[in-house]
Amino acid sequence: MAVQKSKKSRSVRDKGRTHHNMELKTLSEDKESGETHLRHHVTANGYYKGKKIK
Repeated sequence: MAVQKSKKSRSVRDKGRTHHNMELKTLSEDKESGETHLRHHVTANGYYKGKKIK
């Protein structure tokens, strides 16, 4: 069984990982309407992959 060599301080242990959420979301342009939207999501007008969804 592994045993740690020294105790991790509170400042090291409790740091928030704020940089994990900084990625920008990838946007795409719909073929049919030319509208910008999140990838793999339906546009505001109801288009997905250039086709109108119900």
